Amino acid sequence: MTVWAVKKKIHIIDFDDENNIINKNVLLHQVGEIWHISTSPADKGVLATCYNKTSDTKVMTCAAVWRMPKELESGSHESPDDSSSNTQTLELLCHLDNTAHGNMACVMWEPMGDGKKIISLADNNILMWDLQESSAKAVLSSSAALEGKGQLKFTSGRWSPHHNCTQIATANDTAVRGWDTRSMRQIYCIENAHGQLVRDLDFNPNKQYYLASCGDDCKVKFWDTRNVTEPVKTLEEHSHWVWNVRYNHSHDQLILTGSSDSRVILSNMVSISSEPFGHMVDDDELSDQEDQHQEEKIKEPLQDSVIATYEEHEDSVYAVEWSSADPWLFASLSYDGRLVINRVPRALKYHILL
Repeated sequence: MTVWAVKKKIHIIDFDDENNIINKNVLLHQVGEIWHISTSPADKGVLATCYNKTSDTKVMTCAAVWRMPKELESGSHESPDDSSSNTQTLELLCHLDNTAHGNMACVMWEPMGDGKKIISLADNNILMWDLQESSAKAVLSSSAALEGKGQLKFTSGRWSPHHNCTQIATANDTAVRGWDTRSMRQIYCIENAHGQLVRDLDFNPNKQYYLASCGDDCKVKFWDTRNVTEPVKTLEEHSHWVWNVRYNHSHDQLILTGSSDSRVILSNMVSISSEPFGHMVDDDELSDQEDQHQEEKIKEPLQDSVIATYEEHEDSVYAVEWSSADPWLFASLSYDGRLVINRVPRALKYHILL
């Protein structure tokens, strides 16, 4: 099941893999146009949104926590033709009060937690919240402010699944910073990580110090946070702003990126993955002569490369995500509202598995 936000509606997408059919339900988000959405890792029925709200002729970006109807949590979905007449409303659990902190940029859930701890980025503030009373109340437990000259505003952030979930990474302007959530102090800073605005971040799920970033300089960079003087690797395959970068949850050599050049690119960054040494060849691939030399069954490691470029979109691709249930399945969403679901090429899948 995938959750996408389109203006004031949330689309719950269910992909029937056996029949290759996409089913969906639509939830009405009554309070404003959605700019960011994230789901609880502990409760599949709970999500958070950042949305625009007009008050006294002033537009603010606020945040709230919601619960979807119970019947949708079980995976019961209407067909696409019927869903438009079956629009339901989200249940508001609580607001994240940002009155004194500015516009909300994003909300991050603790990756391995019980769904009771979240962090929001509001202008130049990092705010940690404890959700209480079945998420009906959000209490601000700690905070930190980004200090310096100029208009300092966070654009995105990512909570690391490593180090007992005590670290997050944030992006502001061209910089990437790491923070310890226990002390709310900065632990590393990558100044000028990109030549222009940093759009997105993602942590390698298997290598605790590795972080990917992307931005308006059309580049995707990979960092070792223990030594941030230079990126470990750089990808320059896109021709416009790169909005999203995502590591595959199971096979961290697979990297997905989406860009304003209307393309989705799947890359194989095997040299900096947790499995950089190739794989065993299947016996069926060996000739009789090769079969006599078992020591030659180790294949040469794959080289870093672009595996596939997907061009089904006709507009800027603003979101890409891997399936949490199937490591070979991913989706992308473009500005014109087109959702595309694709699979990792079968040949690469078997190369990784065998």
